[in-house]
Amino acid sequence: MKTLFDKIWDAHVVKTIPGGREVIYIDRHFIHEVTSPQAFAGLKKRNISIYRKDKVIATADHNVPTKNQHLPIKDPLSKLQVDTLTQNCLENDITYFGLGHEKNGIVHVIGPELGITKPGMTIVCGDSHTSTHGAFGSIAFGIGTSEVEMVMASQCLILNKPKKMRITVNGQLSKGVSSKDIVLYIISKLTVNGATGYFVEYAGSTIKSLSMEERMTICNMSIEMGARGGLIAPDETTFNYIKGKEYAPKGEKFDEAVAYWKTLASDVDAVFDHEYAFDASDISPMITYGTNPGQGIKINDFIPEKANTKSLTYMGLENKQSLIGKKIQHVFIGSCTNSRIEDFRIVANFIKGKRKADHISALIVPGSKQVENQVKKEGLDKILEEAGFELREPGCSACLAMNEDKISKGEYCVSTSNRNFEGRQGPGSRTLLASPLTAAAAAVYGEIVDVREYI
Repeated sequence: MKTLFDKIWDAHVVKTIPGGREVIYIDRHFIHEVTSPQAFAGLKKRNISIYRKDKVIATADHNVPTKNQHLPIKDPLSKLQVDTLTQNCLENDITYFGLGHEKNGIVHVIGPELGITKPGMTIVCGDSHTSTHGAFGSIAFGIGTSEVEMVMASQCLILNKPKKMRITVNGQLSKGVSSKDIVLYIISKLTVNGATGYFVEYAGSTIKSLSMEERMTICNMSIEMGARGGLIAPDETTFNYIKGKEYAPKGEKFDEAVAYWKTLASDVDAVFDHEYAFDASDISPMITYGTNPGQGIKINDFIPEKANTKSLTYMGLENKQSLIGKKIQHVFIGSCTNSRIEDFRIVANFIKGKRKADHISALIVPGSKQVENQVKKEGLDKILEEAGFELREPGCSACLAMNEDKISKGEYCVSTSNRNFEGRQGPGSRTLLASPLTAAAAAVYGEIVDVREYI
């Protein structure tokens, strides 16, 4: 009996190597400006061409500015990286969605929205949050630059097969609780090392009830508990999401694809190396207090008595402290975790008729040009503007300090991104991870609040 992971993995084994490692074929390779330059240079130095350029999709996302994208990039390093990617794609005839392109955006947002990401695939990118694509029932994971070069040269990777974990969540979520809260809750229970060496399958009635965008949020943060990746079995929700998208199969081919995709589920008797089960009714809106995603609490709980002292010192917080009422300076709603249209609908619905606190900087950054256009089409941009939120152009933005959108030293930002390490959003910045709804409420009231009291 096989797990979903086994079925996909076994279908992609090209060769077994003495010692246990296996050569795995890669269906789709996403690249961006940060981890691809050295790979292209390595191939050029060895006079090796890209083996299957039709399987490579490129976009610029990490280093790009989110204002005035029609103008030349000001930062010299960012400009160099984006220009290098542009030139490499041109020289190697690779599909490239550069700045200003109607399909440009964060790599883990554009793959799904264009129908490039599909069930049963193996997907890699030189970015740890490639696990996002696992929401479609695919094996998707981040790779290093040397592996980026290996995939470019051979369309394969040499890998050890990870162990398998299943995390089951059953029950109905309470009001104000989202998929971001689910995954922050799980990581707080397992810690940032709890799934190291595993590929995680998420299952249960709660997971099955989620939309595709909500599932992507959960799989996105699998890496934050040490997992190699996360995946969810495809179902009608998956098929309906993919149908009609640009890169999706059409007509009879779509029906044939669905027939295969329906076989992608763990067998009833499948055995996992480790299993966890959680009750959805125990999950509340979550927020982090420390410097890793596992240092999280329910919004109305207190920081643990034995919380890491170094983390609390950096964050300017104390043991047994409540975060309710904690003044903040910034709110960032975006990143590959929470920058899709559903996220912004939730935010707009909450802030409509309200206005952000005067001292708050509230940044809204769509994950793609398509999301940005949809925000405007639905009139959400007007609601955001009237509430004092600033709508930017697509990019990774303030998720990480690799572009112009940074948080100042010592200041607090409630962020919908995936990491809160020291300096992640800028030198000395203090990041509190939360859902888009909790972040929107913090922007309106200028402090951390339990959003359930306001909905």
